[in-house]
Formats: sequence, C-alpha cells, structure tokens
Amino acid sequence: MSDNKSGSSRSSFRRSGAGALLVRDDKALSSEVKKAQESQKKEGGRLGKHLAKQGLIDESELASFLSNQYKVPAVSLSDFEIEEDVLALIPVDVVQKHQAIPLSRVGNTLIVAMVDPSNIYAIDDLKFITGYNIDVVVTTEGSFAGAVEQYYGQEVQQDEEGSSAIPSIDYDEIMNEIDEDEVDVVQDEADGATVLDLERAAEDAPVIRLVNLILLDAIRKGASDIHIEPYEKSMRVRYRIDGVLYEVMKPPFKLKNSITSRLKVMSKLDIAERRLPQDGRIKLRIGRDKEMDFRVSVLPCLFGEKTVLRLLDKSNLQLDMTKLGFFEKQLQDFKESIGRPFGMVLVTGPTGSGKTTSLYSALADLNKPGVNISTAEDPVEFNLEGINQVQQHDDIGLNFAATLRSFLRQDPDIIMVGEIRDFETGEIAVKAALTGHLVLSTLHTNDAPSTVNRLLNMGIEPFLVTAATNMILAQRLGRRICKGCKEVADVPDQTLLKMGVPEDEIGTFDVMVGGGCEICNGTGYKGRIAFYEAMPMYDELKDMVLTGASNSELKATAIRLGMSTLRMSALTRLKEGLTTVAEVVRNTAPDEF
Repeated sequence: MSDNKSGSSRSSFRRSGAGALLVRDDKALSSEVKKAQESQKKEGGRLGKHLAKQGLIDESELASFLSNQYKVPAVSLSDFEIEEDVLALIPVDVVQKHQAIPLSRVGNTLIVAMVDPSNIYAIDDLKFITGYNIDVVVTTEGSFAGAVEQYYGQEVQQDEEGSSAIPSIDYDEIMNEIDEDEVDVVQDEADGATVLDLERAAEDAPVIRLVNLILLDAIRKGASDIHIEPYEKSMRVRYRIDGVLYEVMKPPFKLKNSITSRLKVMSKLDIAERRLPQDGRIKLRIGRDKEMDFRVSVLPCLFGEKTVLRLLDKSNLQLDMTKLGFFEKQLQDFKESIGRPFGMVLVTGPTGSGKTTSLYSALADLNKPGVNISTAEDPVEFNLEGINQVQQHDDIGLNFAATLRSFLRQDPDIIMVGEIRDFETGEIAVKAALTGHLVLSTLHTNDAPSTVNRLLNMGIEPFLVTAATNMILAQRLGRRICKGCKEVADVPDQTLLKMGVPEDEIGTFDVMVGGGCEICNGTGYKGRIAFYEAMPMYDELKDMVLTGASNSELKATAIRLGMSTLRMSALTRLKEGLTTVAEVVRNTAPDEF
C-alpha cells in the first residue's frame, strides 16, 4: 500500500522540475517537496532554491538536475572571474529582470548564464540588446544571486511572484504587454480609419515604448539611418551602420500603422494623410545635456508607409577640415578655393557620402564676425552659430531659387545652396558667383569631371560655368577596418592590378582585412573613411570645356595636372591599411579614359 502511495506521489510530481527529479531518484519524499512548494508560494523564487534551503539538495546537485532538465551545461558562477567589459554588455536591470548574467564572449557569441534557459523571449531580448549571438548555460538561483551581489553590489530584486521587477524598456516586455486586439486600431484606408483611431493607436503605451526603444538603440549602435519597412505580411526595422544596412527587428505586422502614426505624431506630421510623402523632424532629449535630431521621411508604398529616419548628432559633427581625411594637396586646393572672395565651389556625390559635413566644415572655417553667411538648405541638418540658415518649403514657394534671390538683397558675402537641382537655381548661383559672392553648393554626379557636363545639360552656358567655378570636389565614404581585429589578407596580384595598383607597387604593402571581433560586432569594420577627388578648374580645363571636351578627356587632363581620382584615393587608403579591397571596389569606379 505504501508503494502505491509512493507511485501516486511520483506521478503527481512528474512535471515539477527539480522536485520531480528528486522524487524520481528517491532523494526526497513527495511530502518534503510539497513543503518546499508551500515555502515557494509564500516567499517567491524557484522551487530549486527552496529545496536547497531545506537541505533536500545541495547547489551542485541542483545544478546537475537543471543541466539534465534543460539539456545545457551547468556552471557555478563563483568559479568565474567575469571581465568588466563583458558585464557592461548587459545593463544590470536586464540582468535582474531575466536572471541572466554574461560570462564571456568568443567572436560574435556571448555566453550567458541563466536561471531559466527555457525563456526564449529573454534570449531574444539579450540578442537584440547586445547584438551578439547568445549561447546559454544554466546556473542556480543562489549562484546567480551571489554573482549579482559580487559584481553589481545589489541584491536580486523580486516582485510578489518572485520574478525580477526592475522597470526597463526592452523588446520582450513590450511584446508581452501588447494585446493585438487592442493595438490593431489603425485600419487600411479602404476600411475607413478615422483620425481619432490613428491618434489612439499612436498614443498606445506599448507602441510608444517600442518606438522609443528603436530610436535609443539606433543611437547606441551608432546608426546613421533607421528604415522601418512594411511588406505584404511582415515588417522589418533596419539600421544603417557605417554605410551598410543591418536588420535588427521584425515587429508584429499588426503594429505597422501604429508605429508609423506614432512617428508622425512625434515629427508633427499629418497622421490622416497616407497617400502623399511627408517630411518632418524629431528632437529627442537624452539625459540632461544631450539632444539628438532625427530627420523623418514618410513614403507611401504598396503595403503601407515606409519611414526612414536620418540621425543628426551634432556632437559627432566634424567641422575641422584637417581631420576629414584629405590628402595634403587636396586640402591645400580646397582651402585655396574657398578662400577666394568670389566664385563657386561644388561638392558632389550620392546621398550619405558626407557632402554636408564637407560644406559645414568649409563654412566653419569661413565663419568670422566680419562675414555675412547665408544658407538655403532642405532640410537644415545642423544649427550653426553665426550663420543665417533658411529651411526650404516648396509647398509655399520657398525653394532654392526664391531663397537665392532674397539672399542677393541681404548683402551676403558667402552663400551656401543645399543643392543645385534645376536651371533656375544653377543660373542664379552662377550669376551670384560672378558678382562678388562665394557660393558653395552640391550636385549629385558620379565624379568631379562629369559635374561640368551636368551643369551644361541644365542649360547653363559653358563660358558661365568656366568663369564661375573655382573647384569641384567629389567624395565617397568607405568603411574603415576595425583596429581590434585587423589582419593581413591574401589577395591575388591580378586582383590588385585590375583595381589599378601599379605593377611595381605590388608586394610593397600588405593588404589588410578585419577578422571580426566584439568591438565591431563581427563585421570587421568600425567607422568610416572618406575618399576625395579634388579638381580645381585649371585654365587648361576651362579651355577644354569651352571647346566641348568629353568627361574622359577632362579627367585625363586633370590627372596629368595633379588630380587624384576617387579610385586613386581609395587605393592609397588600401595601401595604408585603413580599408579593404571590397570597400575600394564598392565605393569607387575604375579609372577608364
């Protein structure tokens, strides 16, 4: 009869974790386990902790049981000396919330000791927060509490149910709070969503916290852009870091309109308008003394509105042109061109190539009390003290051409035009440059020589282009090799020859590459480096423009006169061990003329 009771007891504890294992192995009676369970209900925490407290099992046995239960290695945290930089990867509030502490990192993998390795939501959260792949080992609750006290000087804080209860903004917590039936208040336009529906969706607390998390995490990771993209049955969030996009999150599809509405509210856009593109701005205060601006662009796509945010961090704005990465001759030519009392200096390149930084650095160098500087920008990215900056508003007729006309009645010395987009703007800029003003502006062209033909194609006369232009500067941004994992790469000589490296220089330098480490999150790159092509308008080049020379002819002559092309600049940085073959090829075209 006793045996039957024992069998019944064992059956009742089949799903009770460590308690079930103890009963199964005859190391405890079911009555003793029940007593531990009652203690657990009163005091909180996990059952294993109370079993150990009653002396039914020691820490090492409990760890062994947990290892068998979760099928992962067990560790005693007292046997480890965890490095400070590893501890810093996970904030203490997250450590306590998920009862997970980082042990070590190997390459792109972070080893984390957890009390509950089956918590996949916690593992996903840790992966999102750290940017590492997570390998899990199990530890006991007592061992974890001792480690928290040792490394953080804190006791483990728990709520009434025994789980960690320190408030923090994290993806796991937001997703647990979201009831899809409640959040799905923004419907497709065909379903007739009202402005009130959109406003309620934008102010839903979990959505607000999720949007804040996306913005703050992008700042922490050093992203330059955030892309929030809806598709037919999913949506994704990507960050552009060092010029390359990385997917970081896939929020629930039903939140797509709620997230967009929240961003529209933050940037003071019309949340009811979902048919037309909109542009806005968000100013985010971080802590007491740091502010971050976000330039917001909303674009209607097939399955919803795509939102792109450009991060504008003034604290990272480099205004010292000597630190931008110019070669000595390029810097000398650039300074000489912007130092003239009149004429036009043009900076060219695609979006995100650093044109604004180059222009702002020039303006910072020219910004003196005795000089009147006015800029027409769309948008104004950074506020510069002592410079009159005008934001463009095409919808009310305040475009570059109209602003330029106004500038000429404002007694300017130096004018900066955000971009020459059309004949009218180009004509006014050229005439301003010919009438005693220094004009700085940008164009979207592939290289410096092709900028001349771009102006001619707009309809500006060749003699005006040659008379007005002081210099054309083309630029690109390539990724810089991470200093923490830089190593020599094996690149065939034939590859270098095809890229344009002279045959007599092959073998005189080491080609480097990033192996991938914790500093660069396994990418092999950290930061960016500029490649420049500075082409002063030499007299010989002006004569060639007037006679209708082609781009290739202009380029060949400019090289003969001392110009380094974008590819030449990139190859120089390759020889210096600052960038890789892949970045040279990705950002610059071969010199063919």
